[in-house]
Amino acid sequence: MTRTNYVIVAADTGFDLLLGAVAGLAGRTVAVVVGSRAQAEAFPAGQVDEVIWIECPDDVPAEAFAPAVARAVVAAPGVLVSGRDPASRVLLGAAAAAVTAPVVTGMIELVAEGELTLVTTGVYGGIARRTVAHQGPVAVLMDGGNRVVTGDTATPTRAAAVESYPIVVTKAEPPREGATRLGDAQRVLGIGRGLKAREDLPLVAALASALGAELGCTRPLAEGLEWLARDRYIGISGQHIAPRLYLAVGISGQLQHMSGVRDAGTIVAVNSDESAPIAKDADYLVVGDLYQVVPAITAALG
Repeated sequence: MTRTNYVIVAADTGFDLLLGAVAGLAGRTVAVVVGSRAQAEAFPAGQVDEVIWIECPDDVPAEAFAPAVARAVVAAPGVLVSGRDPASRVLLGAAAAAVTAPVVTGMIELVAEGELTLVTTGVYGGIARRTVAHQGPVAVLMDGGNRVVTGDTATPTRAAAVESYPIVVTKAEPPREGATRLGDAQRVLGIGRGLKAREDLPLVAALASALGAELGCTRPLAEGLEWLARDRYIGISGQHIAPRLYLAVGISGQLQHMSGVRDAGTIVAVNSDESAPIAKDADYLVVGDLYQVVPAITAALG
């Protein structure tokens, strides 16, 4: 029996990287979409063999349709992939449980070798890699990417029987600031505990603006002090980014943070301690007080 690889997509989330992950795998590719018909019809012809559409009303969260997704993936499952957003994680978990598949995170490479699926992941904060051979279905949680896909969208679509939990949205609160996609930024300025007070944020924000960079931070600034939103935290359990330029200001360079910028093109650090751990990871190290260095760089950029 020809195996089927499933791309699981929750309402209004990206999927181009998911398609890329399964593109080289043998077998059929089926997208399971919980959302609007327009989203179900957005898949490009030639990249998926079928789209299973599960309609999701506006007042019902995508997670409510976990039973329908689980029912949709039971036919000869191979690899199941989804994005890392909260709804997709729930849907992938339900699908994985239905086919008794392990869930893998931190995937770097996905390769089919005969009847085996080889999944390479980063371990120890990304300083090493591990490849595991899976015989049978495996579920992979990864960055979903963007929704914009060019080309014809003539993929056959069929509606699935709606099976859901009795869940409705009773209240929705907008975030304190606009959602940030640090992963898309070509330049990122990260700040750490070297910044003494929340009132000093405009100092680094001005440099980020001059660089045309997004602003990120270490975990304590997002989850402890709450100086910046949670989606700006870079590290092992936060954002993993690969900008062309990463400017680390007042960041010591512990493994928990640096694993999130391991794939950056160039790392520049501003630190008062020339022996700080970040010195070994930085391509360029500026030794000095950030309260003097940052305004000087901002001024030099005009």
